[in-house]
Amino acid sequence: MTIGGKVTLRDVAERAGVSRTTASYILNGLSGQAGISPDTEKRVRDVATALGYRPNRNARSLRTATTTTIGVITDYVASGMFASEMLAGANMAARRADHLLVIGESEGDATARDLLIDEMIDRQVDGIIYATRTALRTEFPARLVGTRAVMLNCYDPDRPVPSILPDDRTGGRGAADILLAAGVSTGVFTVGETPDNDGVAGARRMAGIQERFAEEGQALAGTIECLWEPEPTYDAVLEWLSRGNRPKGLICMNDRAAVGTYQALRDQGLNVPGDVSVVSFDGSEVASWLRPRAVSMVLPLRSMGALAVELLLGGPDGAGSGLARDPDQGGAHLVPMPVLAGDSVRAAKTGRNA
Repeated sequence: MTIGGKVTLRDVAERAGVSRTTASYILNGLSGQAGISPDTEKRVRDVATALGYRPNRNARSLRTATTTTIGVITDYVASGMFASEMLAGANMAARRADHLLVIGESEGDATARDLLIDEMIDRQVDGIIYATRTALRTEFPARLVGTRAVMLNCYDPDRPVPSILPDDRTGGRGAADILLAAGVSTGVFTVGETPDNDGVAGARRMAGIQERFAEEGQALAGTIECLWEPEPTYDAVLEWLSRGNRPKGLICMNDRAAVGTYQALRDQGLNVPGDVSVVSFDGSEVASWLRPRAVSMVLPLRSMGALAVELLLGGPDGAGSGLARDPDQGGAHLVPMPVLAGDSVRAAKTGRNA
């Protein structure tokens, strides 16, 4: 009999012609342990689907000592159109594992962050993902010490907490490789300052770029210092070009800087990629909107979010063990940065776009 119109486990068992115990084993994924035949399992699951049965999660949590929920504490990730891709990836992985993602955003307020952490712990979530909008070296919140947690897009060098970062250093090498393969090995400048703060992307990208050029006996020609935003980049690159500087290649520290760079080059009558080859970072929609489309190293945000859930549920030595680890960044799991194809780099020797 249903209670208040809700389909119960007894309803499923009676319709399928099995005991409640058998139905419970099947619907909780324990058929193998109970020696239940595949035919019986299929019959019970078909009946459950036909009746629209939904398990009682409160009862399950009492049996298993889990709540099948994962807490996520962020600074500005949920409200950011680009960074929220991490949450999309985490949500997909949580659903695959039959878990619910519960998200709390602090907007950078430490007091709000701690209250959200307390709320997640009080609700007995199975684990907490601590995520930041930009890749950071940051302190692991004291309130999370002793809990099952993963740091997403950030790390604490002083705490052995599983953490996940994009592989910006190898991404920098990849950006350099693209220009070198096109025969652009001299007259290459980076666009965007390398901030001296807790952000790690700029320094790691620059290190990879410099390493790769050095391996070819070359060196970057210099850096156009500016914030990683369209307007300050436009002003800095335009002023630099107006002094007669003519680069052969530019590596923009992100796609927003590439927007300002494109506009400054165009205003100086320079063509991309005919006169100047351009490579960028992030692989955001902005890179695809530019004309010609910018070649960009992709921030693997969805993959990072999914990996955070897998590490949280599988343990720090489970999922992701095949990824590179960086001892300088707290042993963080480094997720590779693929290439977003575009038309902003000239092809070697032929002059056609690559």
